Amino acid sequence: MSAHNFREMVIWKDSIDMVKNIYTICAEFPVREKYGIVSQLQRAAVSISANIAEGSGRSSDADFKRFFSFSVGSAYELETLVTIAKEVGYLEEENCFNLTEKLQHLQKMICKFSRQLQ
Repeated sequence: MSAHNFREMVIWKDSIDMVKNIYTICAEFPVREKYGIVSQLQRAAVSISANIAEGSGRSSDADFKRFFSFSVGSAYELETLVTIAKEVGYLEEENCFNLTEKLQHLQKMICKFSRQLQ
């Protein structure tokens, strides 16, 4: 049985911070993007932490690792969406850089933790 408490994991806490960052920046996007890039950004951000939490409730480290794979995939998706938001003018260069830097750190943490699982 997997004995991981997601609430105590730094990776999960950092992913929750990322969700808050994404929701904050999305509030500044044009209203017409509510069902476009805003929705995609928010879903990808939420998916990172949700998959970590869901995986922690699975019965084996192999299952937990599989959900970490989903989580890192969502982190890469989110990085791409942040880049697109910058390229279309919805996100300033500095904000994009800060978010990308945090996302890349989160991606590394997820991958490192995943490698440590059996």
